[in-house]
Amino acid sequence: MWNQLGLFGGPENPFSVSEITGRIRSLLEQDAVLQSVWVAGEVSNFSRPASGHVYFTLKDAGAQLACVIWRTQAQALFLLPRAGDQIVAHGHLGVYEAGGRYQLYVDFLQPAGQGSLYQEYERLKARLEAEGLFDVARKRAAPPYPRCIGVVTSPMAAAFRDVLNILRRRYPLARVLLAPTAVQGEAAPAQIVAALSALNAREDVDVILLVRGGGSLEDLWAFNDERVARAVAASRIPVISGVGHETDFSLADFAADVRAPTPSAAAELATPDREELAARLAQQVWRLERGFQAALAERERALERLTHTLTHLAPGVRLANSRQRVDELGARLERAWLSRRRLSEQRVTGLVARLEALNPHAVLRRGYAIVRHGVSGEIITSVQQTAPGMLLRVEVQDGEIAAEVHAAA
Repeated sequence: MWNQLGLFGGPENPFSVSEITGRIRSLLEQDAVLQSVWVAGEVSNFSRPASGHVYFTLKDAGAQLACVIWRTQAQALFLLPRAGDQIVAHGHLGVYEAGGRYQLYVDFLQPAGQGSLYQEYERLKARLEAEGLFDVARKRAAPPYPRCIGVVTSPMAAAFRDVLNILRRRYPLARVLLAPTAVQGEAAPAQIVAALSALNAREDVDVILLVRGGGSLEDLWAFNDERVARAVAASRIPVISGVGHETDFSLADFAADVRAPTPSAAAELATPDREELAARLAQQVWRLERGFQAALAERERALERLTHTLTHLAPGVRLANSRQRVDELGARLERAWLSRRRLSEQRVTGLVARLEALNPHAVLRRGYAIVRHGVSGEIITSVQQTAPGMLLRVEVQDGEIAAEVHAAA
């Protein structure tokens, strides 16, 4: 009958796990009571991973309920629970389908029995937030290298000792100036405001740490005082708050320029780490030395180029080059003169040989003779120039012979 009515799936048409989980989620979402419910119980299995979301379990003697606070909701809460706390949480029931379980999605919580304080906290927080006292735009960054750090806390508090230890270890160059005050009780708010005012009146303070260790809601209530929140927001010097534990949020935290989860964390946020500074300095020195060596090498190369150029352009070098050029030209002139001399000598020798060949005496040495008229000395080249009885002079190689023509042949 149930299959025919469609109330349950049968073996032939079963529901899937997702369908069953979806039906359960629909039933929870349709229940108006479960969509805005207050649940009281003890906190266990608290965790806050890197995502910022908060997971814990609420339990009593008979059952337990998984709870989730999304990161944005967790950041807005004044106080996050710790294991063993008795709290009252508000939220809505839903189903985490991937895990197959129902859980409470918390948007507000308070310790059991302290509802009036939380109501006052939420009322004052809403009013100051509406005034813009917590606006991110008005917040300032802490100076990176503070010379003087003002600390507002009790000189007897363990938080002050923790802060001093952190500052000495991380950045001993900074001077620490304590503005002592009570950090809980009725007199604490006025003293905190006075301490902040005293530090703001000085010109040498670079950053202020407002710190206190953990405690109950009543112990931390001085940092929820409206006067303290306004004094923090009005400070001309950047304020880093470190009040309580990581899960504690005060109005002073929201008004401060920087919120730290603990006093020790506030000291760390206010100062650089000298070991990191030393490492960075060593790296900078190495880069500077490397750059200096590179620049020096480049200057040396430039000097060598200039020296080389200057050497070639120096008057002594140019004079030496000119002298060498003169020597080369002199050698070339001497070679040219010798060559022309040899050519001239050869020409003279040739002319002498030609003259020698044309010399009449050379002909005479070969047995020839030159016949001249005995009186006029005219050379007789033909018998027609002679007549019987004419006196002749016959020149031979070694002298002349007087002769007389008897007959012409």
